[in-house]
Amino acid sequence: MKLIHTADWHLGQSFHGQERHEEHRAFLTWLLDTLAERQADALLVAGDLFDVVNPSLRAQELLFEFIVSAHERLPRLDIVLIAGNHDSGNRVELPAPLMRRLRTHALGRVRWCDDGSLDAERLLVPLTDAEGETRAWCLALPFLRPAEVTGNGIARDITDDIDGDGGNDYVAGITRVHRQLIEAARRRRVPGQALVAMSHAHLHGAAVSEASERPIVIGGEESISASLFPADIAYVALGHLHRAQRVGEARIRYSGSPLPLDFSEVDYPHQVVEATLDGEALAGVEPILVPRPVAMQRLGPAPLEAILAELETLEHDPALPRERWPWLEVRVELDAPAPDLRARVEAALEGKAVRLLRLQRRLPEVARDARPTRVNLEDLGPRRLFERTWQGRWSEPPGPEIMADFDRLLQDVLDDASREETP
Repeated sequence: MKLIHTADWHLGQSFHGQERHEEHRAFLTWLLDTLAERQADALLVAGDLFDVVNPSLRAQELLFEFIVSAHERLPRLDIVLIAGNHDSGNRVELPAPLMRRLRTHALGRVRWCDDGSLDAERLLVPLTDAEGETRAWCLALPFLRPAEVTGNGIARDITDDIDGDGGNDYVAGITRVHRQLIEAARRRRVPGQALVAMSHAHLHGAAVSEASERPIVIGGEESISASLFPADIAYVALGHLHRAQRVGEARIRYSGSPLPLDFSEVDYPHQVVEATLDGEALAGVEPILVPRPVAMQRLGPAPLEAILAELETLEHDPALPRERWPWLEVRVELDAPAPDLRARVEAALEGKAVRLLRLQRRLPEVARDARPTRVNLEDLGPRRLFERTWQGRWSEPPGPEIMADFDRLLQDVLDDASREETP
């Protein structure tokens, strides 16, 4: 049977203040076509369906419209969704009874039995082939928050020799959950049926994106070992890290996000993964590149004049509808103040079918005194503080125009404060 593994859709993401609904809609349309073309038996979505725990109605509509369309077009397709660290587990599970009518299983939270053991049965989802025969079991484990797996004895009985993580209650709790779920799956399956694990977690040794991934747990002590997935797990479908990658073995993979979620991800090979099972074993893995509906371009870092020259010759397609104009990040290296930087960049882009999302200034390194002078901010006042800061950054005092701009800004702030204090 064929599985399509994807994750980290982040529906509803605000990209530097701009909506990306059209990009997400284009991806979901492509994904539906790919599922039909590849004759997939199941779709596994390994968490972070949404970008925030309270997604917009439009973001939720994208998900539900996709599920309905998938069921109409591929009525035998099994869909399994788990909540990620960006999702609300309760929100993901809220429409679960309705979605089961569409062969979609939504798992947002783990539950515990009275004896403290994991309620594993609800996390085991049968995956069927075109004839309706159960060929595999999906161990659908949503993101585990610390409060769910620590305290109340949940992490008990985990010895200190578990991959060196015994001293971390959170990792110990995650380990216990995985072990209990795997044991339950082994009891449930019959010979010839494969086991497929799906988890939203950070594995040891996996590569993290430069700027766009939120740490799962403050302190960064949340990473777990790939050894949690024993050899009889045919395939491990992971979510959370945006860079597509295998972790040690070919059967343990992050699909990565289908779209770049930050300019630092512009060169990633964004993809979904097709995993083919033959009986209990993994027969093959094939990455499928996702076409990028909106291009992303980065210029720089380079000096301002070089950037302006590059902008003047920037290729663009005026025939594109505005919602498909490329996103643009410009990184400028400055060695002197440039108060009109944005105006000059925007002038160079006049008439070009691109959207400037981010203008990043890279300032020269400033030598810091080993023992900075202590100052009294109240005695110094905002105007003098600004002058000192400018002098420290640029090694020259601010000119009259700069100070005039500062004075106007300061007056606006004082006026606003005065209005708020007026009864």
